Amino acid sequence: MAKRAVFPFTAIVGQERMKRALILNAVSPRIGGVLIRGERGTAKSTAARALAALLPDMEVVADCRFSCDPNRPDQWCDDCRERHADGVLAVTIRRTPFVDLPVSATEDRVVGTLDIEQAIQKGEKHFEPGVLASANRGLLYVDEVNLLDDHVVDLLLDSAAMGVNIVEREGISFSHPARFILVGTMNPEEGDLRPQLLDRFAFSVNITGLKDATQRVQIMERRLAFEVSPVEFQEEWASSEKALSDRISRAQGMVNKVRYSRRDLASIAGLTAALNVDGHRADLVILRGAQAHAAFHGRDRITDEDIVLAAELALPHRIKGRMFQDTAVSASELEDRLSEVQSDMGDGDMDGEPQELQQQQSDVKKKP
Repeated sequence: MAKRAVFPFTAIVGQERMKRALILNAVSPRIGGVLIRGERGTAKSTAARALAALLPDMEVVADCRFSCDPNRPDQWCDDCRERHADGVLAVTIRRTPFVDLPVSATEDRVVGTLDIEQAIQKGEKHFEPGVLASANRGLLYVDEVNLLDDHVVDLLLDSAAMGVNIVEREGISFSHPARFILVGTMNPEEGDLRPQLLDRFAFSVNITGLKDATQRVQIMERRLAFEVSPVEFQEEWASSEKALSDRISRAQGMVNKVRYSRRDLASIAGLTAALNVDGHRADLVILRGAQAHAAFHGRDRITDEDIVLAAELALPHRIKGRMFQDTAVSASELEDRLSEVQSDMGDGDMDGEPQELQQQQSDVKKKP
């Protein structure tokens, strides 16, 4: 079957905030996914598919149904742990998966199923993989996520946060890694997600159709050119696609080494407190987003700009009474708030790196 042509990511006109949110999640899937909220025809699904096409090929355990990373045995599935206990394994290369979850998906379709009868009669664990298995180390796309059953959305978000899928039936369990970039899209005219689920998405972006006539002409020209000759259009954008793909790959390799100071942590905490953000999830999301943004720009330490641009994506759906208003959390407002927070901070011991980070970086250096 012929491979489906994908519209190039770098050919998408405008929507810079959406593209930034997707790129940062590609650099650091630990951020926790992105919810793209907007009207029809604003390139939501196009951008998600295009991002997946940018992601580099990956090494996997050759005979693994879950694409386990041969270099991370601590994250292997139960099958790999049993079959390769002696450390001998074959490795192959696979494309980074893009998995499209249908709105009608059930719990079993998402997490997979265990054959209890076979386990009892033969003493063998037979696991039928679900969507989470297919999406491991790839991108899981959920269109119209607001129409998906709330319980299924909970399962997706839990797995995205923990990085593992554990299925238990009648005292029998099976686990496998479930680390993926979660991208949800929705049209607000068709209803919203519950606030509890909104908060579980790390980033959110509210997008509308472009108003600039020149940009709208560009959209028509590029789309028509792609429809007439998709292969030729892809070749035209191949160099810019490779440049972005290489840049993401380099950032992935350095994101865990990006440093931050106590002043940075205090700035993030002061910013979220000043905006009356509930809980502490947003603080961690902003920090991870800032690290990813710094890595994407080739820097080994975060700056105030990294914090502001990450906060612009992490806070729109978390500010009470102002959810998704486009003027609610602009970069300029965040810059002003951050300046106020920092001017109120005492000098103290704000320049040193946290002990946890020092240990983390030490561990990174020890890895082969």
